[in-house]
Order: sequence, then C-alpha cells, then structure tokens
Amino acid sequence: MKSYFMLFLTLTLFVSCAPVQKQQFDWTTDLTPEEYHMLVKKGTERPGSGTLLNEEREGTYVTKGCKLPVFKSADKYDSGTGWPSFTDAIYENIVLKEDNTLFVKRTEILSTCGEHLGHVFDDGPAEKGGKRYCINSLALEFIEE
Repeated sequence: MKSYFMLFLTLTLFVSCAPVQKQQFDWTTDLTPEEYHMLVKKGTERPGSGTLLNEEREGTYVTKGCKLPVFKSADKYDSGTGWPSFTDAIYENIVLKEDNTLFVKRTEILSTCGEHLGHVFDDGPAEKGGKRYCINSLALEFIEE
C-alpha cells in the first residue's frame, strides 16, 4: 500500500511540475505571421496600434492560440502606455517568468500553453493592487458577455 501511495505522490508531483505545454494547436498554420511573431517569438506591437486598446464592452479576453481566458473586462484600464492594461489576471491560465532581455529585469506573462502575452509591472493603480498587466492586442481575442 505504501508503494502505491509513493507512486501516486511521484506522479502527482511530476504532472504538477511539468513545463508549459502547447495544446492541440499548430503555431505556424493557425496564426498569422504577426501573431506568430508576437506569441512565439515574444515580439511586441507598436504602442497605440492594438485593436483591443479601446475595447470597453463587458466580457473576457482569451489567448489567441489556445483560447484560454486570461483577463476580465472589469480589470481593464487606460494606463496611458498604448497597450491594453489590466490590474488582475485569471491566474490558473497564466505563468509569470523572469525576463532579463533588453538588460532590464521584467516579468513576462505566458499562457499555460506557452503563448507570450506581454509583461507585468508594479506601477498599476495602488487601490487595485499596484500591478499593470501590459498585454499585446495581437495575443488576445475578446469575447463579449
């Protein structure tokens, strides 16, 4: 009985520590070249160019590729940066990872299936937790409620 418990515990730890995995989705055929550059190559769009920047309807933002819900419209705000910004996220569908590119320490936001979404910063509204999730419009789709 003890050996079965140890096997179960080992398998549980292995699954919970597994790396971010791509779901049934073909990055090269299911995305436009711009979306591929953003989600896979970790690109960024020009400030002010995103289609979701001025979206004000109620709903949920899902990732472009895997369709994971990652943000709610109630948490969206105008940060003045030129990118859609949120004060909170749907944490079970994102992974935060240290990013030291560009010689600056930042925190990258990935979906749990590996899509690059943007970065999170500590300069958001203090009354809402102080976080600013700065996201590329090309990384998301909006689903109206």
